Amino acid sequence: MRAGTSDSPGRGRVMALLAGAVLVVIGFALGVVFDRSIGRDDGAASRASSVDVGFLQDMTVHHNQAIEMSAAVLTTTEDAAVRNLAFDILTAQENQVGQMSGWLQMWEEPLLPLNGHMAWMDDHAHMDHMDHTADGGVMPGMASSAEMAELRAASGSERDVLFLQLMLRHHEGGIPMMEYAIDHGDEGVVRNISRSMLEGQNKEIALITDMLNERNAEPLPMN
Repeated sequence: MRAGTSDSPGRGRVMALLAGAVLVVIGFALGVVFDRSIGRDDGAASRASSVDVGFLQDMTVHHNQAIEMSAAVLTTTEDAAVRNLAFDILTAQENQVGQMSGWLQMWEEPLLPLNGHMAWMDDHAHMDHMDHTADGGVMPGMASSAEMAELRAASGSERDVLFLQLMLRHHEGGIPMMEYAIDHGDEGVVRNISRSMLEGQNKEIALITDMLNERNAEPLPMN
C-alpha cells in the first residue's frame, strides 16, 4: 500500500510514524524469533564476532539516517515517484533496524557503536576512504547536519532532487559495509541480511540514478 495524497501533512506524518513504530516492533520480534530458531543459548554473546556486531551497529546508524531523510519528504512531496521511493525505503529499513536490534539484544551487545565506526572492517582494500571513522567520524555516504537541515528547509522539486542526491550517495556509501559483512561475517543471519540489503539497495541505486537523469540533476560526489 502506498502513502496516499489525500491526508493532511499532519495526519500523514502521524500515520507514517505509527506505521514505522509497528514495523520496528515486528522487525524486533522477527529478529528474536529467527535467532532463537537457530539454537542460540545464553553463551551467544561470546560467539558473535566483531564483524557481526560492528556491522549491525553501524548499519543501524546508517539506516536511521535514511529513515529520517525518507520521512522528511514522504508527507510533503507532490512527486508520486519520489513519495513511493521514500515510502519503500522507510518501511524496508525500519524493518531491518528492528531485526538488527533484535539480534544485538539477543547477543547482549549495545544497539549502537560506542567507539567510532568501521573498526570491524580490517581489510584495507575496503578502508581507502574510511580511516577517519575510527575516531568517531561519520561513515561514507552519510549526510552532514547542514545537509539534513537543507533537506528539511527545501521545498518542491528542489527538495525532491536533494533527497534523491543524498539518498543515492547514502546507498552507495553503505555498499562496502554490506559486501564486507557478506564476505567476513560469521553469523548466517548477518550474511543473509547483508545480501538482502545489497540486492535491494543496488536496485534502488539504479532507480535513483534514472530519476536524477529524468530531472537533469547530477549525483553528489562521495564524501
